[in-house]
Amino acid sequence: MRGVDPSLVDRVRVELARDAGAVTPGRVAAAVRSAGAVLGDVGLLDVVDALRAELTGAGPLEPLLADPTVTDVLVNGDRGVWVDRGNGLEQVRVHLGDETQVRRLASRLAAAGGRRLDDASPYVDARLPGGVRLHAVLPPLADGGTHLSLRVPHRRTLSLDDLRDCGTVPPSWLPVLQAVVARRCAFLVTGGTGSGKTTVLGSLLSLVPDRERIVVVEDCSELRIDHGHVVRLESRAANVEGQGAVTMTDLVRQALRMRPDRLVVGEVRGPEVRELLTALNTGHEGGCGTVHANSARDLPARLEALGALAGLGREAIQAQAAGALQVVLHLRRCGGLRRLVELGVVARDADHLQVLPALVADQANPSSDGTCGPGWSALRDRLEE
Repeated sequence: MRGVDPSLVDRVRVELARDAGAVTPGRVAAAVRSAGAVLGDVGLLDVVDALRAELTGAGPLEPLLADPTVTDVLVNGDRGVWVDRGNGLEQVRVHLGDETQVRRLASRLAAAGGRRLDDASPYVDARLPGGVRLHAVLPPLADGGTHLSLRVPHRRTLSLDDLRDCGTVPPSWLPVLQAVVARRCAFLVTGGTGSGKTTVLGSLLSLVPDRERIVVVEDCSELRIDHGHVVRLESRAANVEGQGAVTMTDLVRQALRMRPDRLVVGEVRGPEVRELLTALNTGHEGGCGTVHANSARDLPARLEALGALAGLGREAIQAQAAGALQVVLHLRRCGGLRRLVELGVVARDADHLQVLPALVADQANPSSDGTCGPGWSALRDRLEE
């Protein structure tokens, strides 16, 4: 979209606000004439696009969200706008107006996602109609003005071949990953924020045979799966009276009554870990999910912390995890590239739960096969059973 005079857009918006109705080119043309401006066909179309983005879209951020290379758009209050195109963050020149306009944009986006953003609810996490994930924080919680974080989903589900071609997955690991899914191993994908956990999980679940029913539980729906039988459940926040909340724990319990062949928890970050591990210990093979963790070997400590939120002690969570989980996939951001750097096997000795590295990638050479670790023989035996 070409540059449009913001003051003209404001004047036209005021004219359109006098009467309700859709933003059509005819109404915009009449409003432009009332605002005292003269535009040709191209200029009129630009004003229409700008107004539609302002009224129903992401305003000046709309072109960035439409860019197929952009994965994240970040608005840092009065300190500018940044994007990630797969090579790390870079600042871009976008005019968002003053703080009042940025706050109005954030509130409108929150409303589009069915959430509330105001002084009483100064932060929000929501999914927009097009699939973009929104997080917004208002001052004074955020210093320097309203902050927005927009996560743009992939336009299509990436296959394992796609992940291999872009350097996320070492080529020789593809048969192992395919076997993990085919043998119905229960696994967790770990990593930091933005490391590609959801993308890899969606690629793996796309390998599940169509005859199997996948039930997905998420706090904010973003997992994309190329599969013919997917049921999606999404949690719900409480309303302004504090009523009506539906938690992840509630949904995992409901999912178990929906005859899942594969139970998937998009992101395990609370007491729902108890229900997930219980399900995987009671015949629900092939379940999976993602967990934030610094490394694969840190997963046991992370599960212990989550288990404490569910009232489980250290011994209980370790016993549940040892019986439920088999494989761990760990991802890390290496510069601007998201990479699968380790496959681990869950094991338990007399004292504690541990994740033994089975395959470790060479981070300096994405195309190499990496090396085998002490857990490789155990992983190979499980996949050959």
